[in-house]
Amino acid sequence: MNGDFRLVTTKTPIRITFTGGGSDFPDFYRNNGYGAVLSSTINRYIYVTIARNFYSNEYRISYSKTENAIKNVDNIEHPTVREALKFLGIEGGIQIISITEIPSRGTGLGSSSSFLVGLLLALHTWLGENVTPETLAREAYKIEREILREPGGKQDQYISAYGGINLMRFNHDDSVEMKPLILSREKRKYLSENLMMYYTNKERSSATIHKEQLNNIEDQSDYYRKMRELAYKAYDALCKMDINELGALMEENWLLKKQLHNQISDDGINHMYKLARDAGALGGKLMGAGGGGFMLFIVPPERQKEVSSALSEYRREYFEIDPFGSRVTHIEDY
Repeated sequence: MNGDFRLVTTKTPIRITFTGGGSDFPDFYRNNGYGAVLSSTINRYIYVTIARNFYSNEYRISYSKTENAIKNVDNIEHPTVREALKFLGIEGGIQIISITEIPSRGTGLGSSSSFLVGLLLALHTWLGENVTPETLAREAYKIEREILREPGGKQDQYISAYGGINLMRFNHDDSVEMKPLILSREKRKYLSENLMMYYTNKERSSATIHKEQLNNIEDQSDYYRKMRELAYKAYDALCKMDINELGALMEENWLLKKQLHNQISDDGINHMYKLARDAGALGGKLMGAGGGGFMLFIVPPERQKEVSSALSEYRREYFEIDPFGSRVTHIEDY
């Protein structure tokens, strides 16, 4: 199936999670009424470009490595690219190139799902098809969780497709309700100025932690219910721009999260968190499944110099809240 366009480029944000992560696991929300997560996209992106391939029966995929002259889609090594092409029935004649500002795995920022959402938007557009954020999120979830059987929740696909700050409710019937928090540019700037994010200097794979979490959800459902309620409280705190309350709620979420699995935190991560709190951070939590990646803190601007000094051995990632989800940035037709 040939594309309607010569070239398409998409830009998809990654996300931070304030509270509620884990309650978006289907094994939890299907058996406990609902789950709820408060997340936001940030201005760090994954770019995907789709272009016509000179050889109409071949695929060319370029990411951290290049797969060239692939004639059978089943021989594509990149799992999400392979399954997205099969899902949309694209039979060769295409090149796919991806660029990421932050690594696509091991950071806790939902990069893998952001890549897939951006890829699906690029492919649909290349085919001349309009697609909604809901469709993108559903298709990405189906490919990652149902076809590839990768363990995890549902928030990443939805927040990267819709963008902005959203309270997401995951209902027992698998429907998802998005409750956006619409902020003025000034309030987005104020919130961004109170956020600091640092890399723990540890890479991790979320698969092992997620698999064990899924096995223990029934026994730990009380923790997930408490974190689910924190998502609503944190949404209310953000509505009032109560940074102190948000920090306290994130810390409460972090203390609950650490009870879920013994690999979510360790002495090094706990030490990093204590350094930041002692220096003036109001609260924070590790992003994603745990074990490494990025730690997000709420820090008033007047205390950020002290926190920066305390965390000088860690890399800070500067960012701002992004109010938009995955979007097409460039199209060339014939």
